[in-house]
Amino acid sequence: MSGFNIHGVRALFRFEMGRWVRTIGQSLFSPVLSTSLYFIVFGAAIGSRMVEIDGVAYGAYIVPGLIMLSILTESVSNASFGIYMPRWAGTIYEVLSAPLSPIEIVLGYVGAAATKSFIIGLVILATARLFVPFEIAHPLAMIAMLALTSVSFCLFGFILGLWADGFEKLQIVPMLIITPLTFLGGTFYSIDMLPALWRQITLFNPVVYLISGFRWSFYGVSDIAIGWSLAFIFAFLVLCLAIVTWMFKTGYRLKT
Repeated sequence: MSGFNIHGVRALFRFEMGRWVRTIGQSLFSPVLSTSLYFIVFGAAIGSRMVEIDGVAYGAYIVPGLIMLSILTESVSNASFGIYMPRWAGTIYEVLSAPLSPIEIVLGYVGAAATKSFIIGLVILATARLFVPFEIAHPLAMIAMLALTSVSFCLFGFILGLWADGFEKLQIVPMLIITPLTFLGGTFYSIDMLPALWRQITLFNPVVYLISGFRWSFYGVSDIAIGWSLAFIFAFLVLCLAIVTWMFKTGYRLKT
């Protein structure tokens, strides 16, 4: 039985990271600019009228939600384009014919995409410091949740990149599904502020559990029990792994 092909994984990882580094200015400028605009609009305009939520200054309260907004969209976009472009160009057959197992291919592509998202998350965190002061109550939990979310949604993006048969489909999920769910998932407010009926409806939004758990790692407050947030992240990660495994076993959109 052959061993783990660390050199092949490293080659894929370095290729994907190199492609990102070549456009790093654009890759980092866009999320940083978006975050800055959100702080100017929501932090200044709304924050002047809404002083605190759950004992946390409004400007600081929206920091975890803004980071999660960028992480979710960037993770899906980076991973989906990373695997779609080789399919579109036909170079995917070179990867499939290389001495790499499915898990090694996924590690290379998803590992690079998750690393990009993680770096972007840290850059946005640093950017937020320029606008509002805040402390992180559970820094290790924050890092862990940031990493888990990046990996999970990069796997989801990988699935999307295999499923899509055109560039337009790569934009549908991030723009029409993930971004609206994030805005409605408590990014700029606590769901406890909603009427009872709408709060119950909001609980069906999976992004609520991500933002709530991430906010707990910052301030120790959350709309959802941290246990439910962690359970959702792990369940979503396992589901994505199962789908990716099935795709490689069946050759779905890989060999056609």
